[in-house]
Amino acid sequence: MASEESFVVLVHHRGSVNRKTRSGVKFTDKNPLCIIVTSTTSYDDLVSAVLMKLGLEGVKRVKKFFYRIPVTVLQNTVKYDCFTINNDVDLQVMFLCRRQFSEVRTPELLARLVDVVSSSGGSNWNTNTIANAAGSSTRPAVASSSVPVYKPVVQPVASPSFAVDLNGTEGDEVVERENLPNALVGVAPVGVGDGFLGDEEEDDVEPDMIDDDSADDIGANGPSLAVGGSSSGTQQYPPHFSSLDLDAMRHEGVLGHAVGFGARDAEGTAGLTEFQVGQQFQDKDEALLSVKTYSIQRGVQYKVVESDPRRYVGKCSEFGNGCTWLIRLSLRKRKGIWEVKRYNEPHTCLATSISSDHRSLDYHVISAFIMPMVRADASVSIKVLLNATAAHFGFRPTYRRVWMAKQKSIALIYGDWDESCNDLPRWVLGVQLTMPGSVAVLKTSPVRVGGQVDESQAYFHRLFWTFPPCIEDCKPLVNIDGTHLYGKYGGTLLIAIAQDGNSNILPVAFTLVEGENAESWTFFLSHLRQHVTPQPGLLVISDRHNGIKAALEAPDGSWLPPSAYRAFCIRHVAANFALTFKGKDARRLLVNAAYAKTEVEFDYWFDILRSEDPAMCE
Repeated sequence: MASEESFVVLVHHRGSVNRKTRSGVKFTDKNPLCIIVTSTTSYDDLVSAVLMKLGLEGVKRVKKFFYRIPVTVLQNTVKYDCFTINNDVDLQVMFLCRRQFSEVRTPELLARLVDVVSSSGGSNWNTNTIANAAGSSTRPAVASSSVPVYKPVVQPVASPSFAVDLNGTEGDEVVERENLPNALVGVAPVGVGDGFLGDEEEDDVEPDMIDDDSADDIGANGPSLAVGGSSSGTQQYPPHFSSLDLDAMRHEGVLGHAVGFGARDAEGTAGLTEFQVGQQFQDKDEALLSVKTYSIQRGVQYKVVESDPRRYVGKCSEFGNGCTWLIRLSLRKRKGIWEVKRYNEPHTCLATSISSDHRSLDYHVISAFIMPMVRADASVSIKVLLNATAAHFGFRPTYRRVWMAKQKSIALIYGDWDESCNDLPRWVLGVQLTMPGSVAVLKTSPVRVGGQVDESQAYFHRLFWTFPPCIEDCKPLVNIDGTHLYGKYGGTLLIAIAQDGNSNILPVAFTLVEGENAESWTFFLSHLRQHVTPQPGLLVISDRHNGIKAALEAPDGSWLPPSAYRAFCIRHVAANFALTFKGKDARRLLVNAAYAKTEVEFDYWFDILRSEDPAMCE
């Protein structure tokens, strides 16, 4: 019976819920469990199966599940939200959505695990306890108000290349398939770094003092929150050194990342004008962004004393010369967050020089600021971004730095070039799965390491694809041409265009190749003939490129008369004609002759052209 059909549910048991992705909600755990269920499985049965597979029965209990629920499907893209499952009724929602959304056959859950409380009132603690998942819509008080930005982890391979997982040996082709390979069933989506929240265990406290190159003593007192003059009483500084325009700094950045200083303290108080001991950040990048923005807003400089994966120490450039500003941040391993362990009072120094730029205003800070503008319009000019950055921070960065910031923002929003190449095999399978009848042919080149072929990797070579609607109901004529690609790896896009019965122009086939040459055009035209235009008597319109000429005149005869006929594109002919014969009238006469529908009309225009200059008709 259909109701008893078994299927796989991916159950994430660590990590958190990322709500700001392009597809909506996404779970960050990269190693979920695969649980087999049926539509009659109860909530308690699911809980037992999860705990049994983790080996945590009696140690942990499932407080609730978060379901990555599909809500809309727009242009074959599924958007997800988060739904809490606490009982059997909630679980039936997951079964119903699976039946209604055929695009999502493998549901995903995030199990929030908590300790089992013993009869003595304590919890059964295990040193390998799995951290609670931050799946609630309300953030824990210890969390930063900013959401960190993670980049999907990609295996380092020679670019552009990707892992071969399509039954491939070197040079294999991926052709039309009816079913998805079993190896892809239940594959967990690529996530981001694990973020552990809710662990109340304290890390080891670092020493309160650090060595520095100053002979001055650093006070061991807590951070001063004074916003007035110098602590020594001998040096005054302007009010803007201790006041921040927080509203201007809190534009939405990367996936909800608050741009600049102003994370929460340990009690959850937001909008701080100075750092505080105990203040926490989701990751090191967020902590560094806050320190840099703090320095930019005050117009002062600081230098990094120590920076490694566990600790970050910075102090004022004038440390020891009247200013004692110092900050130390450390990683709390169990929670995966960064925390201010020590902070010495606000800056008491003045900027020693006037400059239109600031050392801390690097492309990382600029990228976080311009992210909303790039997301709204990826074609926004560097000049516009530079002016917006200068108006916001009060310093004017270089053109190249803003350009680098925009490239980083684009990579974070749309993925970088290497990730795109790595995703090509999965994209091919996804197209064939969601649009039956689609054709995709992927050609690869082997990767050689030390003279040996690395069969686990392959270079991208060529890709041909077409969709079912493009193959049907087109007139027996096709226009072919290519356009250069100006991305990181270059290449050329070859495309075929046809007309349907209503004279609508539409693309029918596409190919990515290394460039326009006889081999690439032969690859494109052979698959075009095989999969899209097998009918005889086809008219092919093109320019006079030598690669096209060689491919159409190949000895196999599939593009030779009477199987196919060739005509030249009038736009290219007219452009070449205008290089030799100047004047708009001559070009207009040539175009009129080319568009003539009868021989009499053609002779009329051609005679006029010959009377103007006989050389034009030769």
